[in-house]
Amino acid sequence: MNHLEIEVKFYLSDISAIRYCIIELGAENRGQVFETNIRFEDDGKNLIRNKSLLRLRKDTKTTLTYKSEPRSKDNQYKIFRELEVEVSHFSTMKRILESLGFREEQRYEKRRETFILKDTLLCLDSMPYGDFLEIEGSKEQIKKLALQIGMRWEKRIVLNYLAIFDIIRKKTNVPYSKITFDNFKNINVNMNQYLHLIEVGSYE
Repeated sequence: MNHLEIEVKFYLSDISAIRYCIIELGAENRGQVFETNIRFEDDGKNLIRNKSLLRLRKDTKTTLTYKSEPRSKDNQYKIFRELEVEVSHFSTMKRILESLGFREEQRYEKRRETFILKDTLLCLDSMPYGDFLEIEGSKEQIKKLALQIGMRWEKRIVLNYLAIFDIIRKKTNVPYSKITFDNFKNINVNMNQYLHLIEVGSYE
C-alpha cells in the first residue's frame, strides 16, 4: 500500500451553508470532535527541513501520524505519504517521543465535524483563525464533490493548517506559536486579507 493522503481545503465564510449542502448530497455524519495536536521536531529541525511531519493527536482517541512528501509531486492537490497508528495513551506517547529526542515544536487545536460520502471524507474544520472545508479522497472525487458543493476550484488550498497560520503570523505579528482557541480569544483574523497568499488560483 502506498498510504497516499490526497486532499484540498477551501476557506469558508459561511460554514453553516456548506454543511447544509453536504447533508443535501446524502453524506453520512460521523460526528464532531475537539482535537489537540502536537507537532514534534528534533534539535536539528530535520523533519521540517525534509518536509515531513510527526504529529500526536488526541480527540476521542489518540493517534500518532508521520507524513512525508511523495516522490512525484502534484501542485493541484495536497499529497503526502501518511503512516498512522492508534495508541492507547496520549501523555505516555508524548513522553516516549521526548525520550527518543523529539520535542514539542507546536501545539494546535481544531473543532472538526466529519462526513463520509462514498469513499470520500469531508471535514468541516473550525480553526482558531477561521473555518475550512477539507476534502480527502481520490483526485476525481475531490474535484467532483467540491464543484457539487459549490466551491470554486481555483479557490482551493493545498497548504496545511500550520503553513496557513505561519502566513497569518508573519503578516500580523501574532505573538503566539500555539494555535489555541484561548490564544485567539482577543484576536480578530480577517482571512479575506490572506486568501491571495494561500489559494492555488492566486499563483497558478
